[in-house]
Amino acid sequence: MNLNNLTPAAGSVKTRKRIGRGSGSGLGGTSTRGHKGAKSRSGYSRKIGFEGGQMPIQRRLPKFGFKNVNRVEYKAINIETLEGLAQSANLTKIGLNELREAGFISKTALVKILGKGALTVKLEVEANAFSKAAEEAIVAAGGTVVKL
Repeated sequence: MNLNNLTPAAGSVKTRKRIGRGSGSGLGGTSTRGHKGAKSRSGYSRKIGFEGGQMPIQRRLPKFGFKNVNRVEYKAINIETLEGLAQSANLTKIGLNELREAGFISKTALVKILGKGALTVKLEVEANAFSKAAEEAIVAAGGTVVKL
């Protein structure tokens, strides 16, 4: 095999349509645009959401809801999950790095600890937010809560 006998795979390369290059090409005349009308003219561009004169969907449906730009989204983790992680990895301190390494959160996630389950291990827990129930459960088990 040499550079001079390399060819692309069969069917992988198609010739470009040369539109508007005379009637002998089969693509002259109207240049695949059909006859007359706005769509056949140069400079035509359909408005976004235009449905051929039919009342567009964004005008047919009522407005509802809004997006709160100040919303902070947390990844929720229950204390039963922390309990399991502490016992399996033999940890006394659980922070964002430990949760990341265990695969519970992504690099940029904010974490909120929730109070589902029971905690029997004394833990130092670091997170961005805590529910009241979770905070009480961690302190009751002899642990500490650190808000980041």
